Amino acid sequence: MASDIQHCVRTLRLKVKREGYPWLNAAAIEVNQVWNYANATSYKAARPFAGKGKWLSAFDLDKLTAGATEYFDYIGSETIQRVNAEFAIRRKQFKKAKLRWRVSQGTKRSLGWIPFKAVQLKHKGKSLRFSGKALRVFERELLEGASWKSGCFAQDAVGDWWLCVPVECELSQSVAPKEAVGIDLGLKDIAATSDGDKLQAGRFYRNIEQKIASAQRRGHKRQAKRLHRTAARGRKEALHRFSRKIVNDYQIIKIGDVSSLKLAKTRMAKSVLDAGWGMLKTQLQYKGQQERYHRH
Repeated sequence: MASDIQHCVRTLRLKVKREGYPWLNAAAIEVNQVWNYANATSYKAARPFAGKGKWLSAFDLDKLTAGATEYFDYIGSETIQRVNAEFAIRRKQFKKAKLRWRVSQGTKRSLGWIPFKAVQLKHKGKSLRFSGKALRVFERELLEGASWKSGCFAQDAVGDWWLCVPVECELSQSVAPKEAVGIDLGLKDIAATSDGDKLQAGRFYRNIEQKIASAQRRGHKRQAKRLHRTAARGRKEALHRFSRKIVNDYQIIKIGDVSSLKLAKTRMAKSVLDAGWGMLKTQLQYKGQQERYHRH
């Protein structure tokens, strides 16, 4: 059968090397200022003291922020326009005249976020250039020859920065060898298929629960966050390997109807959350929606 080629967009998440963190932290503060200005201005326009209110669009916010780059040291006009566009999208999504403020300091500080347009991110030797700053990332070879779209730099709870960039890739059609399979969810075995395959519970959080508690008692918040991230990564990797195998082998996948939200309110909450049923269902659904296409 002839190979049918199709293109899709895949988001790469590449870790930024540590020497770029101070610059990104400072740029994130300026992004928060633009977001908060758009938030305050849009709220005043939607709820004026007199007259009819108006919901400002991204184009309206761009006109109001024209020339603001002379007051910023790190971000440019393209980044400001991306912040305005994202704010307009989220305000329409949640149907609110005012969204949450982005906080730059304190215990309730918002995680760093710097959106960019595709033209802003460019190759420069062994690094990437963004707004006049050269940034290095791990696994840079994944971007070689790739055509990317608008993305962002995002900060996680530990404080590390990641480059999230959508890239186009080719897919080739394939048909799974087996017709259908049923999956039963549990706690001793996270998932068991009707053909006998099992994914045993990894106890990703349970195995390091005492270390997390010890770090929290000592006040080592950063260490506790790193341990939580280690558990999340192990869980995600195990579920990814299992779901990838199932999607590759079967054309139809049926999963047992188990409510993890209800069970999370019982005494089995820790075991239920550690199993990651919701993540497994999401991965199977996402990978199954690719119409039996895999990377070429």
